[in-house]
Amino acid sequence: MGLIRKFRALFRGSKHDAEIAEEMRFHLDMRAKKNAETGMPASEARFDAQRRFGNATLLKERTHDIDLPVFFETVIQDLAFAIRTLSKNRAVTIIAVLTLALGIGANTAIFSVIDTVLLKPLTYPDPGRIVQFLQTIPGGLGGFASVPKFNIWRKQTKLFQDVAAYDIGGAAINLTGGAFPEQVRDVHVTTDYFRLFGAPIERGRTFTAKEEEPHGPHVVVLSDSLWRQRYGADQHIVGKNIDLGGVPYEVIGIVGSGFHSDPAPDLWLPFQFDLNTRDQSNYFVVAGRLKPGITLAEANAGLKTVTEEYDRKYPRFPKKAVFTVRPLRDRIVSGVRTSLLVLEAAVGLVLLIACANVANLLLVRAAGRKREIAIRAAVGAGRGRIVRQLLTESVLLSITGGALGLVVGFFAMRGLLAVNPGNIPRIGQDGSAVTLDWGVLLFTLGVAIVTGVVFGLIPALHASRGDLNAALKESGIRSGGGFRQNKARSILVATEMALAIVLLIGAALLIRSFAALNDVKPGFDPHHLLTLQMSIAGTRFQKTAAVAQVARQGTERLKSLPGVISAATACGLPILGEFELPINIVGRPPTRGPYNGGGDWAYVSAHYFNVFRIPLIRGRFFNAHDTAASAPVVIINQAMAHQYWPKSDPLKDRIIIAKGLGPEFVDSPRQVVGIVGDVHDGGLNRRPGPDMYIPISQVPSGITASDARITPLVWIVRTRGNPYALRAPIERALRQASGGLPVAHLETMDRIVIHSTARQDFNMLLMTVFGGAAVLLAAIGIYGLMAYSVRQRTQELGIRMALGAQAADVRNLVIGQGMRVAIIGVLIGTGTSFGLTRLIESLLFGVKSWDPVVFVCVPILLALIALFAVWLPARRAARIDPAIALRYE
Repeated sequence: MGLIRKFRALFRGSKHDAEIAEEMRFHLDMRAKKNAETGMPASEARFDAQRRFGNATLLKERTHDIDLPVFFETVIQDLAFAIRTLSKNRAVTIIAVLTLALGIGANTAIFSVIDTVLLKPLTYPDPGRIVQFLQTIPGGLGGFASVPKFNIWRKQTKLFQDVAAYDIGGAAINLTGGAFPEQVRDVHVTTDYFRLFGAPIERGRTFTAKEEEPHGPHVVVLSDSLWRQRYGADQHIVGKNIDLGGVPYEVIGIVGSGFHSDPAPDLWLPFQFDLNTRDQSNYFVVAGRLKPGITLAEANAGLKTVTEEYDRKYPRFPKKAVFTVRPLRDRIVSGVRTSLLVLEAAVGLVLLIACANVANLLLVRAAGRKREIAIRAAVGAGRGRIVRQLLTESVLLSITGGALGLVVGFFAMRGLLAVNPGNIPRIGQDGSAVTLDWGVLLFTLGVAIVTGVVFGLIPALHASRGDLNAALKESGIRSGGGFRQNKARSILVATEMALAIVLLIGAALLIRSFAALNDVKPGFDPHHLLTLQMSIAGTRFQKTAAVAQVARQGTERLKSLPGVISAATACGLPILGEFELPINIVGRPPTRGPYNGGGDWAYVSAHYFNVFRIPLIRGRFFNAHDTAASAPVVIINQAMAHQYWPKSDPLKDRIIIAKGLGPEFVDSPRQVVGIVGDVHDGGLNRRPGPDMYIPISQVPSGITASDARITPLVWIVRTRGNPYALRAPIERALRQASGGLPVAHLETMDRIVIHSTARQDFNMLLMTVFGGAAVLLAAIGIYGLMAYSVRQRTQELGIRMALGAQAADVRNLVIGQGMRVAIIGVLIGTGTSFGLTRLIESLLFGVKSWDPVVFVCVPILLALIALFAVWLPARRAARIDPAIALRYE
C-alpha cells in the first residue's frame, strides 16, 4: 500500500479525488435547491437529489477510468489485490500455474525450433533474393542439376547474378600426407559460390576463373575448424601444399568461423568441369541471386523460354520437365515445414485444453466468491471494474506460469533436440543453433498474456453478471449452483474433450503409419551387416580397372576374416537412394521422348546380392566371369520387369543405358541376365521403382572418373555376430587392400533402416505425448466438473435418497449427466477431425486420413476414459448418507 500512496502523490491522486467530490456536491446542491424552490421539504429535496444523481461511488469509478494517472493507480491496486487473493488460495494457484507452465513450456520448446528452422532468415547477404534452380517434373521437383543446365542458367544475366554450383551430397576426400590419413568432407563449388553466400575470407583468397577451368591447378580453401584442428592454426599455411587423395593441393585461403552451411564442409575445391560438355548427369545444385527489381514470377516466366531452348539442344528424361526457381530457404525447409507446423498446432491444442482446465478452476473459485463480488457491486463497483480485477488475476497467473514455462521450455527444447531425427535443417548437428533468444522470449510473453485473457475472460464475465440479491442470500457452499447451473464449465469440458479427440486421432493415425512402416519388408536382410565408406577421389581411380581391383582385393581380404560370412562393394546402399538414368530397349521404338523409360542405376560387385540376401527371381547373379573383357550384362528388379516387359521376357532383351547423355556415358548394349527382388531404394515409405545393376568391372571409365570425386565406395560386410565387434580387423583389412586408404562412417544396416524412418518416428512420438497429455487433461476436467457438481448437489441428492431413490439411481443420474457432456465433446471432435486430418496426409504412410479403425476406436477409447472419470464422483454420490446430506450447508 505504501507504493500506491507514493503513486497517488506522484500523480496528484488525492487532489483529483477531492476535485471529483467537489463537483458531485455542486450538482447535488443545485438539484436540492431546485427541488426546494418547488415547495419540497429540505430533507426530501436532498433525498430526491441523491436518488436522481445515482451511485456516487460508481460515478467516481467511471471518472477514474478516463483519467490516466488514476487508471494506473487502480491497475496497481488490482495487482496488489490479485497477489493477496491468489496467495490466500495457494492450492488453486499452484495447480493453475503448473498446468499453464507445462502448456506454455511445450509451446516455447516447439516454437524455438520453428523459429530457427522456418522463421529466421538465412545467414547470408540479402537472403530473400537467393533462389535455387529446379526442374518441375511429373510428380514433384528435381533439385539436382547437370553441367549443361548450369551453363544455360548462368547466362541469364538479365534475371540473375552470382549463379553458383555446389554439391551437397556429403562427398569425402582422403586427407593424406600425415601419420594418420583421414576422410574429410569436401564441397566442390564454382567461383561465384563464396560471393553468393557471403563467405568471410579470414586469410588468402578464393578461386579465380582460371582455377575453375578444366584441368586447372590443384587449389583448396580450408574451413576455420580444419585449419585449427588439423594444422594448429598455422599462420603461414596459405601458399603451402596439403595432400588430398595422394595429390598435392595448394592452400589459397581460409574461410572464417562465422560462415555456416549445412552440412558444414572441411574444405572447398573448384569444380573445374567443362562447360561445353553434354554430360547430363545431375549431381549438384545451383543457386543464384535475383537481380534487383526482378520478382520470382518474372524469373520463372523467363526460365520457361530457357526450358524450350534447352530442349532443342539436349534430349532429356523426363521430357516434360520445366525450369523454375524457388526461394532457397523454402527449398531447405520444405521437407520439415509440414511436420513442424503440425506439431506446433498440436501443442497449441494442448495449451487450449490446459486453459480450459484453468478456466474451470477459476469458475469454481468465482462461484465461491459470488458474495464478495456482489458486495463490491453493491457498494458501487461497475461490471467493467470487476471484470478487469478478475482478468488481472488470470493474467498474473498466466505470466507466472509463463515465467516457469520458460524454464520448462528450455529443458523440453533440450529433450526435443536429444530425440530429434538428426535431419532437421538449420538446427546444427548438435542442435546448438536453437536457443531461447529474444524472439522466443517475446513469443512466450505474448502467449502468456493471450492465455491469461483467454482462460480468464469466461470466468470473469460469468462471475460479474450474477443476481446481487440472490448472491447476497446464498451461502458460500451452495453459491455455485447445481449441475444445470454449471453450463459454462460444461461447455469448457466438452471443448476439452473435442480438442483431445482431435489430437488423439492425429496421434493414432501416426501410430498406424509407424506400424505400417515397420511392417514393410525392405527387400533385403539388414541384420548383421556393417557398412563402411571409402573415398576414391583422386587421380588414382580415374579408370574403372583401378576401382575394380580394389573391390576384388578388399572383398577377398574381408571374406578371409574369422566371423565374416561374405562381403561386397557398391556405389551406394539400399534405402538411401540411387542414381537415375534413362534406358533404351534394343529393337523397341522410343516411347518417352528419346527413351523407353528409366530407373535407378548402381554398380555392384559380384557378391552384392548374396550379402544383402536379395532373392533371385529368374536368371543368374553376377559372377567372377563378368569382367571388362566379357559381354556387358545387367540385372534388373521385378518392378522394372513388370513396368517395361509386362507381357514379354526381359531375359531375351538388351538395353542401352544413358544413351546420348554425353561421352562419359557411352556404353554398349547390355544383356539382361537376371531379375531380382524389389528393394526399397528411396526409403521404406516409397514403393520400389525400376532398378538396374551392372558389374563394378564394367562401368564406363567416364562415369568412374566423374563419380569417384562425389560418391564414396561403399563396403558391405555380413558377420556371424555383432558387426561392431569386427570393426578393427575390417578396417585393417581394407587399409591393406587399398594401399592405406582410410574408411569412415561405419554404420550397421539396421541403424540405416531405422534412421530412414526417424522423422516419422519423431512425429509419432511427439504427437503421442501431446495426445496423451490432452486425454489426461480432459479426463481431469470432466472429473473435476462432476466432482464439483456432486459436492454442490449434496443436499439435493440426499433429499432424493430420503424420498426413496436407490444408490444405483443416484449413480446413474450423475454418470448420465457427465457422459452427456463427454459424448457431445467426442462427437464434435470426431466431426472436426475428418477435416483436420487431411492436413497431415503428407505425414501418413499406409493409412488414409479417414482411417475407419482410428475413427471408431479412438472415440470409444476416449468415451471409456471419460466414463471412468465420471464414475468416481458418481460412486461417491451413491454413498451419500441422507441424514448427513440434509444438514449439509
